[in-house]
Amino acid sequence: MSERRNVERKEFSYYMRLVDNDTQELIGHLMDISSGGFKLDSQKPIPINTDFRLRMDLTSEVANKPHMVFVARSKWCEVDPLDPFVYNVGFQLINISPPDLNIINRMIEKYGKKMDDKRIDKRRSNLW
Repeated sequence: MSERRNVERKEFSYYMRLVDNDTQELIGHLMDISSGGFKLDSQKPIPINTDFRLRMDLTSEVANKPHMVFVARSKWCEVDPLDPFVYNVGFQLINISPPDLNIINRMIEKYGKKMDDKRIDKRRSNLW
């Protein structure tokens, strides 16, 4: 995949599951995050340019609710270069409430490696 983004990505150090909110099927685990989207590791290929209503279970360290639901669009899907049985999948945030966006920013602060002061900005999410 050619590198098209111009915002730095942050590796995620906490094992966060993302589930399709409609089917309850595990989509993958959060691997890194940027100001416009995120990357998951998945056990199966994910169709690109597809919108998903994803549910993310939350910890009490970042939120006072058990989970949040938001819409993200799959943008690319590749076989992992180190594990041919895993797929790396890039997602763009499409629809997320302002309070949930604040939770994601707290997650980046808490679990993001090498975090600087960049926060997710919904105005920039479509540029990812």
